[in-house]
Amino acid sequence: MRFSEKEPSRVISHIKKSKNLNVMCKIPVYCWITATILEYILNTDQRSELPKTLTDMYSYFLLVQTKRNKHKYQKGNETSPQELTDADREVLLKLGKLAFENLKTRNIIFYQEDLEECGLDVTEASLYSWVCKEIFKRECVIFQKPVYSFVHLSIQEFLAAVYMFHCHTNRKTEVLKEVLGEEYNETSLDVFLSKVMETSLQCKNGALDLFVRFLHGLTLESSQRLLVGLLSQTEKNPEAIQKIINNLKEMRRSQISPDRSINIFHCLTEMNDSSVFQEIQEFLKSQTKLSEIHCSALAYMLQMSEEVLDELDLQKFNTSDQGRHRLIPAVSNCRKALLKACQLLKTHCEVVASALKSDPSHLVELDMTGNKLHGSGLKFLSAGLSSPDCRLETLRLESCWLSDISSLVSALNSNPSHLRHLNLSHNDLENSGVKKLCDFLKNPHCLLETLRLQRCSLSEISCDYLLPAPQSNSSHLKHLDLSWNNLQDSGVKQLCVYLKTSDCRLETLRLWGCMLSETSCDYLFKALQSNSHLRELDLTVNNLQESHVKQLSELVDSPHHTLEVLKWKDP
Repeated sequence: MRFSEKEPSRVISHIKKSKNLNVMCKIPVYCWITATILEYILNTDQRSELPKTLTDMYSYFLLVQTKRNKHKYQKGNETSPQELTDADREVLLKLGKLAFENLKTRNIIFYQEDLEECGLDVTEASLYSWVCKEIFKRECVIFQKPVYSFVHLSIQEFLAAVYMFHCHTNRKTEVLKEVLGEEYNETSLDVFLSKVMETSLQCKNGALDLFVRFLHGLTLESSQRLLVGLLSQTEKNPEAIQKIINNLKEMRRSQISPDRSINIFHCLTEMNDSSVFQEIQEFLKSQTKLSEIHCSALAYMLQMSEEVLDELDLQKFNTSDQGRHRLIPAVSNCRKALLKACQLLKTHCEVVASALKSDPSHLVELDMTGNKLHGSGLKFLSAGLSSPDCRLETLRLESCWLSDISSLVSALNSNPSHLRHLNLSHNDLENSGVKKLCDFLKNPHCLLETLRLQRCSLSEISCDYLLPAPQSNSSHLKHLDLSWNNLQDSGVKQLCVYLKTSDCRLETLRLWGCMLSETSCDYLFKALQSNSHLRELDLTVNNLQESHVKQLSELVDSPHHTLEVLKWKDP
């Protein structure tokens, strides 16, 4: 809307060439910044190369806003931006210091005393006119005090990065120790950036992620050229740049959340390094083992893809467990996520939960079988399942070392109408766990069709809890697997009470190894005479004889009954 005639096609084409810019422009403030810069360039110098990285974009934005407002207030003509003056440099570095000192604590609101501590004179008209009209602003008063802020947190992060880069090149060690620790000493650019990246990865909330991306982007000559006068004594050694890139590729942080680790790849993108993309394509073709940084890059590519991935199976990738962890963020852009036996940690459950809570959430099937989630991991996962945006239909949590499923039941009760298939087999739920699960089955909005509870340490008491639940709800349950639980004949007797009801819609019932005798066969035969839905009955590994199941076998042969499959012979 801000461009005329042929310009929109050039602008849109340029943005689509960069995944970073394309995604960012879906956020209003980034869209505004991008439009401001590209409009300025096209109006002043059509021959100028359009910014390609986020750092270049913000460098140009800082320069454009400073010079545009300066010309406006000084009644000058708008021309292509040149170098910043000493006066510009002084004020912007003071703003950078303010941004830097408040970034780690995520402080975004400032008062007069905060500005004065950084050497900013709030009485200077220049502070709110020609230097930073679109960078730093004064808000309405709170408790009769004026409040100041950057127009957006990303601008604060960019100015903080500029200030820190300036401090490094000018050897202001004491300032850098505030972030890097007291043990920090003057070092080369590549070592400096490695220490900053390590520090940022230790921040659990990702407070320094974008800041670090900007820092790496500022190593490029394009950004340094735009900000000449602000970034003095910069290093332009190609060997140092290559060392930085190599350090990023070799960085290993196995205990870091994978969605944070992907920021390493973002930093490579800011440095215009596309080698990881090319390596991934070759590795996938040749089945060569993927390194951790390649997995981060691949996860980023999958996340940014306009097409939703049908299936993400981590076991199909030739990589280490740490590499698979780096791939987990891609679950946000896939329909079916198979994360079986990947040694997932709580942090990985948080990433999956985030995908379940995203709007829109694409995940309809999630398999986390064989991971030691325990109660803590399940709690994080449940936060995603409870979201109204969660559309999950199939959930497999087999062999996840679960016992207390209170958080899961609570989550399913708050968002009950999507889940169709639930597998909690090989978890020590015991009778108390089934009793809690029944709270979900009783929910009038529960549409569960498949429930698998193999080897869950259940007894006949579990049937007392389990079966009244679907009876109190117009039952949708079609497949029930209670194999390898000590139900015995008394438990089956209770099951048969449910099978006889008109609400029962069970089509498959599996009772492998449940310590059953001929008595259970008698109970089942009587129940199935009045049941018109059950199609498959599995009684394998119960030490039954042919005479025990004779009547049930006759039901299979009868055209008047729906039972089609009867399994009883031990394998």
